Amino acid sequence: MNNELEIKDLVREKYAAIAEQSKDQNATSCCGATSSCCGDEVYNIMADDYTKLEGYNADADLGLGCGLPTEFAKIKTGDTVIDLGSGAGNDAFIARRFVGENGKVLGIDFTAAMIKRARENADKLKLNNVEFRLGDIDDMPVTCNYADVIVSNCVLNLVPNKHKVISEIYRVLKPGGHFSISDIVLEGELPAKWKQVAELYAGCVSGAIQREVYLEIIASLGFKNITLQKDKPIIIPDNILANYLTAEEIATYKNGKTKITSITVYAEKPAKDERNCCEPGSGCC
Repeated sequence: MNNELEIKDLVREKYAAIAEQSKDQNATSCCGATSSCCGDEVYNIMADDYTKLEGYNADADLGLGCGLPTEFAKIKTGDTVIDLGSGAGNDAFIARRFVGENGKVLGIDFTAAMIKRARENADKLKLNNVEFRLGDIDDMPVTCNYADVIVSNCVLNLVPNKHKVISEIYRVLKPGGHFSISDIVLEGELPAKWKQVAELYAGCVSGAIQREVYLEIIASLGFKNITLQKDKPIIIPDNILANYLTAEEIATYKNGKTKITSITVYAEKPAKDERNCCEPGSGCC
């Protein structure tokens, strides 16, 4: 994977295939990668349980998340919410229960098959204020100062240019708006070969960056009141690791200081935005 376009094409291909699968099929693979590398005992090793949340729709749950960002997002009735990397619509439908009939939820995903599945789910639920739009989350098809709240669930780690996508989040949030994002981050360095494994990249792990770098990018782009709302270690079982590492390499990894963690991060765009961000593609943000 030599450049951003190759990485995006890889992820799009993987998630197009995932869109045609059931949650059970995805749950027995590596965070959604269609490699069938994981045993039954690692069901949803990264995902949290949505099934008891109001607004949950089983058809929209592909088991691809690593948190419950909507539960932390402080969404109010009447808000406009964007879900980045909306997939089959799981988080968007959960968010809709908070915004009510007078609010709006917009899901953005760059995989056409996911958009199709999400729209079908919305039609079944007869929701007229939940929309799904095809587009890149690092170049959103949305005007500035659009959303009160942005949520995302285990998606930013798949985007090669984190700085660009977080800059876009700043642009489309209203002054005083905020985000709550669940994502995978690292502490310490992954084994070098992991970064060269395509399926593992599409499966959420080797696209992740250092926790401190992730938080520094958010702060550098002007966000305030940055808060870790949840911090959950991800334990990857040996039968997954064995697909990528030797027994000696597994032992070194497990005895080392490298940690893979799911975090949910909250941050606010200042109420007075002096940056005067403009439309997509202008490069001003």
